[in-house]
This record gives sequence, structure tokens and C-alpha cells, in this order.
Amino acid sequence: MSITSRWQRFMHNEALKKRLYDIIFESDTFWGKTFDVVLIVCITLSILITIFDSLVTISWLQMTLVVLEYLFTIFFTVEYLTRLYCSPAPKAYAKSFFGIVDLLSILPMYLGFFFSNARFAIVLRSFRLIRVFRIFKLFNFLAEGNMLLRSLQHSANKILVYFLFVVILVISIGTLMFMVENGQPDTQFTDIPTSIYWAIVTMTTVGYGDITPVTAMGRFLSAIVMLLGYTILAVPTGIVSASMIKESRRHDHRSCPNCHRLGHEENARYCKHCGAELEEEV
Repeated sequence: MSITSRWQRFMHNEALKKRLYDIIFESDTFWGKTFDVVLIVCITLSILITIFDSLVTISWLQMTLVVLEYLFTIFFTVEYLTRLYCSPAPKAYAKSFFGIVDLLSILPMYLGFFFSNARFAIVLRSFRLIRVFRIFKLFNFLAEGNMLLRSLQHSANKILVYFLFVVILVISIGTLMFMVENGQPDTQFTDIPTSIYWAIVTMTTVGYGDITPVTAMGRFLSAIVMLLGYTILAVPTGIVSASMIKESRRHDHRSCPNCHRLGHEENARYCKHCGAELEEEV
């Protein structure tokens, strides 16, 4: 049998694809759950190895860590190709969230051949740990995460307007501080961009302290900016909190006549728990 025919037979081996699919994509079987647990352990170890690699200065130990990184990358590469092989819709998987994360988790090591520090982006593999929700059936946490995402989407326009207002404010304050401090002995406000950087650091209450005013007027303006920063930082929190409260109230208070459970979506016609028809709201 030629190599081409063997390859064609391998690519169209539906029984093998089904077996691999049950192991890799499903977590209800023993082997499927075992594979996911092993995968999460490998992901965790590879992230820890990358972190330690940035700390270790002993040459032989660093070389050992690099070899382990390559071994894990080879494992994840084979796993990614296997997922493409056994997936009923390879293109859909490749474009999905997990498919993109799986790909990004193996690319840094290969990019490391061209960019030395690129391999440290392996920490992107931490996103693959989201599969722990699937293994331990923590789908309620996913629902809470979806609610947070919807809240952020609904408040995106308000946050954008707020962000533009803050940008205008730090530019104005930075320019004003430059006018006050420029020309003074030992001043660090030598130009407007530096002054804007100071305004951002001060207003966000980060306070590096690398740039400080030397005049009384500059210190007075700094105090105002510091107090203003506490007020401004509370605004986006309030916007998102209000959206989350509104999102949580979208669930109506109808009780299912069959299972008597609450928490149904607004305007829902059927119970999301048992499928029974809900009574119309009066």
C-alpha cells in the first residue's frame, strides 16, 4: 500500500476520529475526563516552568527548563493538530475561542526562534485553564461571567464618553502644570507630554513620585488633582455596577408550574430547568 493511500485512509478513518473526539472534546467519559485533567496539569506545569525560566540564572538548570518547555510545546502542538483532525468542523473549531487560544498557546515557542523573548508569551496558556469549568461542571460560574460581559457591553458607550472626558482633562491639567512649573529651577516639567504623563499618574492615584512640582502653586494643583482622582475613579465602577444590577433584574419572578423554580429570562415562554410552559404574566 502506497504512502498516499495510507494517508487517505488515515484522514477518512471515521472510527478513529470518533474515538479521539470522545476523549479530547468530551468530559463525560472516564478517558475524556482523565485527558482533561492531564491537560490542565501540563498547562499548569508549563506556565510554572516559563515563570521559573525568567528567574533562574544557572545555565544547566535554565537549559533543562527550556528543554521541558519545548517538550510541552510539542505535546500541545500534537494535541491541537489532533483536535483539528477529529473535529467534525475543523474550521469552526479553529475560529472558536478555544481554538484561537489553543493556537496562541503554541505559537510563542516557535516565534522564539526569531524573537528571543517571544517564548515567554507561553503564559497565554493560562487561558486554557478555563476548561476547568467544563471538567468540574462549574457552568454557573460561566453564567455569571456572561452576565458581567453583557454588563460591560451595555455600558461600553458610557465608559467611552467617560474615557474621552478623562483624556481631555489630563491634557488640560498637564498643560496647566507645565505653564506653572516650566522655567523654575530644578523643575521636572520640561515639556507638555511629560506633564501629561504626570497628570495621568497622579489622577489615577498611582503616584510613582518620579515627577514632583517645586512651586507652591504646582503643589496646590497637585493636591486638587489627587482629590479629583478619587472622585473620577468611582465613576466607571458605578456605571458597570448599575448595568450589572439592571442585567440581574432582567430575570422575572415567575414560578414554573411544574418544578416551581425561579430565575427565568424576561419574556421566556418555557422553563429553562424542565421545559414546561410558563404562565403568562398578568
